[in-house]
Amino acid sequence: MNRLWVRLSFIITGVILMMVFLPFLLQLVLRNGLLPLPQPEMPAEVRRILETLPPETIANFRVFVQQELMALFTRGIITAAIIGVVAGAWLSHTLAAPLQRLEKGAQAVAAKDLSYRVPVRGSQEIQAVAQSFNQMAGQLETAETLRQNLLADVAHELRHPVHVLKGNLQAILDDVYPLDKEEIARLVDQTNHLQTLINDLHELAQAEAQQLPMHKQAADIAQLVKDVTAVFKPAAAAKQIDLHVELLGAMPILEVDASRMRQVLHNLLDNALRHTPENGRILITVQQTEVGLQIRVTDSGIGIKPEDLPHVFDRFYRSDSSRSRENGSTGLGLAIVRAITEAHGGHIDVASAGPGQGSIFTLVFPQEIVRK
Repeated sequence: MNRLWVRLSFIITGVILMMVFLPFLLQLVLRNGLLPLPQPEMPAEVRRILETLPPETIANFRVFVQQELMALFTRGIITAAIIGVVAGAWLSHTLAAPLQRLEKGAQAVAAKDLSYRVPVRGSQEIQAVAQSFNQMAGQLETAETLRQNLLADVAHELRHPVHVLKGNLQAILDDVYPLDKEEIARLVDQTNHLQTLINDLHELAQAEAQQLPMHKQAADIAQLVKDVTAVFKPAAAAKQIDLHVELLGAMPILEVDASRMRQVLHNLLDNALRHTPENGRILITVQQTEVGLQIRVTDSGIGIKPEDLPHVFDRFYRSDSSRSRENGSTGLGLAIVRAITEAHGGHIDVASAGPGQGSIFTLVFPQEIVRK
């Protein structure tokens, strides 16, 4: 009785039966004189015929007609009642079917079957609810896939430094390695790598959950670029790399988190420096365009394969994983760059003509964060 389609069946059946009984009730009212109505005048021909008939015949005829009318009404009411019950059950089941499909979908999602989708059928309102449900299920499926990939990536990346730490410590216990400052320094390097990886994972998780702490304030973007570039000047000079900054036109004041912006520029320059060979060139171009502030980092490095371009900003993605570990990369730098950029309302693109042709990373921040 608590099912929606049962309740709808009773409601629809009741309405149909009420419409059927109304004529019958009206007849009873008229027969009992509760609602006096003017009697129609009997035609003269019918009156003459009735006058020729005996009174008993006329009375029997009236009784016969009344009985036939009552039988006709009874059959009509019974037939209408049966049709009303069947039609009410069918209509109510039809109306409740979309809700039952949604119920089945909710149970499937609760059972972690995130690939389940509800058929989009019915009225516009029902279709809108089904589409919203499918959209929610799709987002949950994407989030679950990201979570599983993140756990797999974290386990994979943590395994390497932990394995090195365990091997070195075991070697020290077995007197294979002496416990001297040089060996301790190697252990410290591995712990530093672990700490960097954990910090990067924490920041990336906050950014993807849109919970990254942001302290926006007025910042001189030109000075920010100069300050970060100055940090990399010694490393660039050691590899005889020409590191140059070009400020094209008037530089705006932005409402940004200055420390996060420094982190973005630091990760981009670190990436460019690691992948640019000796005697190469790195150019940072900053200019105000119609779409917003554009920061471009161009290098003459090893370039990017076409098949790698769509994955450059993915977590832990490396086209050469062994070399990346040797130079201390966690594989999260560019993913953090994209997350922070998007948290400021901007976006980042990458382009490369192919291996050995260098690469271009372009940051674009919208006009909305330019301080008036």
